[in-house]
Amino acid sequence: MGKATKRIRWAILTFTLVLVTAAVAFPEEPGSSAPLESVPVTPTPELQKPDLSFGTGDGKSYLIPALEIPPFLLLLNLYDRAVYGDAVYGTTWSSGWRHVTQEHWKYDTGPFNVVQLGHPYQGSVFFGFARSAGLSFWESVPYVFGGSYLWKMWGETGDPATNAQITTTIGGSFLGEALFRMASLLLEGGGQKPGYWRELGAAGISPPTGLNRWAFRTRFNAVFQSNEPALFWRLRLGGSLSTTNTNNGVSNTVNQPEATGDYALAYGLPGKPAYSYMRPFDYFNLEATETINAKTNSENVMVRGLLLGTKYSAGDDYRGVWGLYGSYDYISPETFRVSSSALSLGTTAQWWLARSVALQGSALGGVGFGAAGTSKGVGNDIVGIRDYHFGTTPQGLLALRFIFGEVAMLDFTGREYYVSGVGSDDPNGSENITRENVGITVRVYGRNAIGIEYVESTRDGHYSNAKGRYQTTGTLSFVYTFLSDTHFGAVEWRDSYRD
Repeated sequence: MGKATKRIRWAILTFTLVLVTAAVAFPEEPGSSAPLESVPVTPTPELQKPDLSFGTGDGKSYLIPALEIPPFLLLLNLYDRAVYGDAVYGTTWSSGWRHVTQEHWKYDTGPFNVVQLGHPYQGSVFFGFARSAGLSFWESVPYVFGGSYLWKMWGETGDPATNAQITTTIGGSFLGEALFRMASLLLEGGGQKPGYWRELGAAGISPPTGLNRWAFRTRFNAVFQSNEPALFWRLRLGGSLSTTNTNNGVSNTVNQPEATGDYALAYGLPGKPAYSYMRPFDYFNLEATETINAKTNSENVMVRGLLLGTKYSAGDDYRGVWGLYGSYDYISPETFRVSSSALSLGTTAQWWLARSVALQGSALGGVGFGAAGTSKGVGNDIVGIRDYHFGTTPQGLLALRFIFGEVAMLDFTGREYYVSGVGSDDPNGSENITRENVGITVRVYGRNAIGIEYVESTRDGHYSNAKGRYQTTGTLSFVYTFLSDTHFGAVEWRDSYRD
């Protein structure tokens, strides 16, 4: 993660002290559990407070996350002020009130990784405070909007940014729900009382979840019920080589060897009997990649989840879900990058082509608000200090995976983003970004596999006040892969083939 993400994590750790104070200020309700030494007699069952059950409302709090977010932002501002100075973070009550009353909203000119990655991660923290306090997905979203608004009014001296408010709220909510689900899944595997390492791992994935569970003890210690979704995850480590080309023969380079690592999780794959899609993100897919070479590093984070939808079937061999999806993408090759928070219509399905051959896939099409452009140091294509372009972003995705029993899987994913001039501070500019990857993974022994993947990203930028630029980046990777299971996540619902 970049500096913005690291400082957010630092503020979360410091915020532990605030949560301890809040835990004292908001004690357990009468009848709830207390330390053994403070209870002279065992409470009767009638007086015991029910365990928190996410989705039913028992034990949830609207007030606690509302009181957690402002001091968290204060700590974040104080840290930024100490490390980066007063020019941007030297806010006062007067400067914040001026923002509220005048509201000179504009487009953010901050670094791409701060606006498009740091801000959504900050939004996921706001979301996590509300979600781990027992609120539903939709009840948690306003806390992200409110937290982002408070930061833009009182966290920075500059004028508030429209694009940051949108990206933080939408991208932060989608990323926050995925992280909350992943943390809850880890805790759920530990039964009624998850052990120390599961608690620590969950806090690492979703820090607000871990902090609320620790600070408020039994009030928020129940675990979100996943309803046992069909899962598939993989962890890959390896090396790669990248080739970069631009138009007009400006450059044609082969970069230094790179180290690469990525993690991918598919949660709620269609086809499992009795599993339903009643809640947002009962199906979601998350991918995170880090690539490091001698000069720089790049980060990719991509999340898509079903917000509203239902499952369907066709014959005995096809099962799927369809509906409205939410997505947050941050893709940053070495020379250019793209990010988008979007809503799409689409489907995710599995089709048994033969007894042991399955095809899994997703097809989505929608629109979001995105940004794209060159990376720092490559050149400034746009008037002003910002080297990327904002705008309304139509986009599409096609992801296919062929699974050959317990032997191998073949993956293909294609993405396209058109960052238009609509809703932009440069209506005459546009960016068209495409990204395709194809890879094969072969199981060697148990859950261990090896693989090879090729990813190509293409940028085609056009502006009325700057020369257009066409760039491509291709990366070839050789990886070791650790799998969640030996059948590559294929879901079996056919009675005649079940173990």
